[in-house]
Amino acid sequence: MPVGIDDISFYTTNFSLDLQELAANNGSDAAKYTVGIGQERMSVPGADEDVVTMAANASMALIDGMSARGEDPQAITTILFATETGIDQSKAAGVYLHSLLKLGPRCRVVELKQACYSATAALLLATAWVARKPKEKVLVIASDIARYERQSPGEATQGCGAVAMIVSANPRLIELDPETGIHTEDVMDFWRPNYRSTALVDGKYSTKVYLRSVRAAWQDFQHQSDLTFGDFDYFCYHLPFSRMAQKAHNHLANGNAHKLNAKALDQQISASLMYNRITGNSYTAAMYIGLVSLLDNTSADLAGKRIGFFSYGSGSVGEFFTGTLVKGYQNMLHQQAHQTMLDARQPLNYADYQKMYAFEVPTDGGDHVFEQQTNGKFRLTGISQHKRLYQVR
Repeated sequence: MPVGIDDISFYTTNFSLDLQELAANNGSDAAKYTVGIGQERMSVPGADEDVVTMAANASMALIDGMSARGEDPQAITTILFATETGIDQSKAAGVYLHSLLKLGPRCRVVELKQACYSATAALLLATAWVARKPKEKVLVIASDIARYERQSPGEATQGCGAVAMIVSANPRLIELDPETGIHTEDVMDFWRPNYRSTALVDGKYSTKVYLRSVRAAWQDFQHQSDLTFGDFDYFCYHLPFSRMAQKAHNHLANGNAHKLNAKALDQQISASLMYNRITGNSYTAAMYIGLVSLLDNTSADLAGKRIGFFSYGSGSVGEFFTGTLVKGYQNMLHQQAHQTMLDARQPLNYADYQKMYAFEVPTDGGDHVFEQQTNGKFRLTGISQHKRLYQVR
């Protein structure tokens, strides 16, 4: 019985900063961003947006789709919420999401964390759950806000976004294979202690560890599966920035892709990079936004095509896994909605970006109402007595 992703949608905030605007105001050469790391813009969250509101906005396309097809959203009996931008040390962000989506009480909810990797852990746990009870559906969420100190090397790799996926038996989008390759190594390439709102990163070292992880995960995959590099049509990589995926793909191809030239290798990943270039890093969601980008921006019929996925989370955990697109998968895409959302984003000038960056959720326990900035269906209206307050617009 095949198990995999039945539906997938993503959301990003309605503000963006052009990296040429950033370069013009911080003394950098714009080519350092547009060529060096391969990025053009980054999404910026408003004061009334967080990982819960982004997750809810990403999920609504799936919930509405189920209802339109005569399916009962109450069939979702598990929510696995992956994030490294947690909003509470105890209560899972998914519990807030469960309420906003008006799902039934017969539903388990848990939050997962391991840097940018945990959405893959959630996805593969979900497939195991569904394989055991095929009538159930699992909602997998990846939602994050990438945030670094101002004027730091990481500032240009900020961004945000959320991906929602329904995992089911007999999926209509992509069937996932059970064989995977994994690699864990205790390193300090990227981390964020509880007392910090911004991450700490050793950029050059992190790139080195990422490439070491992709090689090790691939080698383990070769021990678990009979598939070779030549059996894959496309690849999706974790995307802290688009140039990283290009480095990783060339690294993996070295010694494996005997019959592919540079152009052919680029074609295996180019469509998966398009959304990341204009939304920026979204941590757990980044690779899955890459999958959505591949599907939305490839006009050819990809049914039967095999995709290789490499998921990486600093610290570090890497996993290589695979899936094959199902005939008729195009009926499950939300390409027009995604494009409309991206086209409607409001460009920020540098002064507005500075102001939005400076906003911090109050920690004094008082009553605070947040300015309405998002155009999304869900928003964070404020905080009272240390309790977050959400609203469906």
